Amino acid sequence: MTGISLLKAMTAEPAFDGCPARLVTLKNTAGMSVTLMDIGATWLSCVIPLQYENREVLLGCATMAGFKQMTCYMGATIGRYANRIASGQFAVDGQVYRLSQNQAGNTLHGGEEGFDKRRWEIADQGSDFVRFSLTSPNGDQGFPGRLEVSVTYQLTADNRMEIDYQACTDQVTPVNLTNHAYFNLLGPASGTDCKTHVVQINADAYLPVNQHGIPVSQPVPVHGTGFDFRHPKTIDKDFLTDEQQQLVKGYDHAFRLNAACRSGRWAAVVSSPDRSVTMKVYTDKPALQLYTGNWLAGEPDRCGGEYGDYAGFALETQFLPDSPHHPEWDQESCMLLPGEEYRYRTTYLFEF
Repeated sequence: MTGISLLKAMTAEPAFDGCPARLVTLKNTAGMSVTLMDIGATWLSCVIPLQYENREVLLGCATMAGFKQMTCYMGATIGRYANRIASGQFAVDGQVYRLSQNQAGNTLHGGEEGFDKRRWEIADQGSDFVRFSLTSPNGDQGFPGRLEVSVTYQLTADNRMEIDYQACTDQVTPVNLTNHAYFNLLGPASGTDCKTHVVQINADAYLPVNQHGIPVSQPVPVHGTGFDFRHPKTIDKDFLTDEQQQLVKGYDHAFRLNAACRSGRWAAVVSSPDRSVTMKVYTDKPALQLYTGNWLAGEPDRCGGEYGDYAGFALETQFLPDSPHHPEWDQESCMLLPGEEYRYRTTYLFEF
């Protein structure tokens, strides 16, 4: 689906607020194009120009009706807090804040009405970028403080999709923004799931969780486990071979990235089964969540049908899940203070 046809399809009916969505398509001289939407500050499309085809490598919906029906956050900006906060509450200086609980009594991806369901303002745009902004009021989904947020997408000449996150607050509050794009580098329309993609992750430790994705220990070494992606391997090589994966139907775990990632090394590299496309992920966030689309079955696709489980994978750059309850973990604090600036960047580099 081209940027023009996607624009027509996504604006044919109103969004959550009764008005049509606004879409922006960015293109570079190499022929790569990406399409963004103000609802959820969402990354809707990523088309790679290969020799014999223009390959869409993002999972997504074709209509606003499908977007409203969607429950898996495809391409959306996630906030205030990506991943889980256990029991839907946390405390600051002895004061307990109770949050919107939307998964087994926990808070997932910001709560019932997270940033993925909001209309963001298009604050600025140019030929190669668009900046979305949002104001989250004090008490939004139970979180304290007024939070001013912006997300800037930029498509570079060398096929990098750069996503810059900025935020500031007037009260102490946890902030953990990410993008929830699902990729299938062979193309979602190929009918092939993501398990034959070759993955490498620059991490020596991962975080064990219970069946609801809540951490059950501190990060533990990947050595000797199915979570060892320090050398390239296909997703299916060690798939569902251990109890941790079996609890959640696959990989849905955070990896604590090695320190070299903060100095410019890639955090993850993924190659398509046909070796036509390689994606490298760079980030200055301390962790990366690998999710293999374990619960995608029934989600609307671009062709009027439905995706199946494992149709795509997500690599969500973030703080470790439930960090508000674990200040002892060896990472910078997820708590944003008044006068501080939340500022992080994640880059997806496509080589083809």
